[in-house]
Amino acid sequence: MRIAMIGTGYVGLVSGVCFSDFGHDVICVDKDPTKIARLQSGEVPIFEPGLEDLMARNVAAGRLTFTTDLKAAVDGAGAVFIAVGTPTRRGDGHADLTYVMAAAEEIGAALTDYAVVVTKSTVPVGTNRKVAEAVGRQAKVEFDVASNPEFLREGAAIDDFMRPDRVVVGVESEPARKVMADIYKPLFLREFPVVYTGLETAEMIKYAANAFLATKITFINEIAALCERVGADVKAVSKGMGLDGRIGAKFLHAGPGYGGSCFPKDTKALARIGQEVGVPMQITETVIKVNEEIKRRMIDKIFEALDGAPAGKTVAVLGVTFKPNTDDMRDAPSLTIVPALVGAGAKVRVTDPEGQREGEALLPGVKWVENAYQAGQGADLVVLLTEWNEFRALDLGKLARKMNAARMVDLRNVYDRDEVLAAGFVGFEGVGR
Repeated sequence: MRIAMIGTGYVGLVSGVCFSDFGHDVICVDKDPTKIARLQSGEVPIFEPGLEDLMARNVAAGRLTFTTDLKAAVDGAGAVFIAVGTPTRRGDGHADLTYVMAAAEEIGAALTDYAVVVTKSTVPVGTNRKVAEAVGRQAKVEFDVASNPEFLREGAAIDDFMRPDRVVVGVESEPARKVMADIYKPLFLREFPVVYTGLETAEMIKYAANAFLATKITFINEIAALCERVGADVKAVSKGMGLDGRIGAKFLHAGPGYGGSCFPKDTKALARIGQEVGVPMQITETVIKVNEEIKRRMIDKIFEALDGAPAGKTVAVLGVTFKPNTDDMRDAPSLTIVPALVGAGAKVRVTDPEGQREGEALLPGVKWVENAYQAGQGADLVVLLTEWNEFRALDLGKLARKMNAARMVDLRNVYDRDEVLAAGFVGFEGVGR
């Protein structure tokens, strides 16, 4: 099938590349000519393991192309996916649908034959009805709309797309259902579940899933704070909880709070939807509030490790992206924690395998270095903020010898206290331990 993918951000690019690997003829569209030129030259503008090789293979096979010409891409397509950004709107916390609606209008004007217009972007409940209206104002041919929310984890997006827990498809006509079934036929043949629902239900599944996962993270972070006060170990608590099949072990890792492109935006949007329809999402609203408090609690923990006097001290920060295996800095805990250190007068050195490209603009006043040992040279404290693999097996003795005062705050609970102290550190703090 010929597929047009409107938007070459994280979701659009990964989805377009993976659809082409299914055997579809995919044209990815973006208004940014510089981005399209980079993609045409084989350069991937985001960091996602395996994406560059997969893209190159499908470009070489002739199944994947890139263009700024939306009209040409839509012409003859059986499905047109909208995968543009829906950032949090300033002032009210709602998802900004400006780009979605603009894309819908352009798609409507470009349609030359029946197609299914599929919303891949995360959008508030009711948006696909508005998309249908926007397309209909311009379209001269019949069309259907569908909701197909993404569930891609940054750093594992290709595997999530190729081997999903489920695919959610919101449709209201048999022709649209058939088109979507044809698109996802390779997954159906491998018996991955495809869940068909109405439009509003599909939209709600996305928000409900992300809000629940954000709640799970925030819950274990609150338990971690309690563990610190009563002498319990949150890692053991998490393991004991996670072995219960009704709960599960995933997303029960204490740390500095959630971040990234989805959880902060989607929890705010869900809370706003509830306010608008008179059904307050009190749990979600509390999760948002507590997550911000957790970040501030991490700052207090770091300041305490510096004897309450960060001014003039050198702090080595290991990792600033919101999670490993991505270059994404959106709503990363580092964007709260590092500026607090700089503002308090600390000298901050930062190292991250992929974060410097975005981080240089977002984290002014820090010095970027190549690795953990350079960051630790003469430092008074090491803060492990993102658990990249290269930070999981550090030569702790070597690091301790390079430091002025060998102290560590491990905000991801990668290391055990006894291990760190035995390596020559004189101070160690984890989370909830």
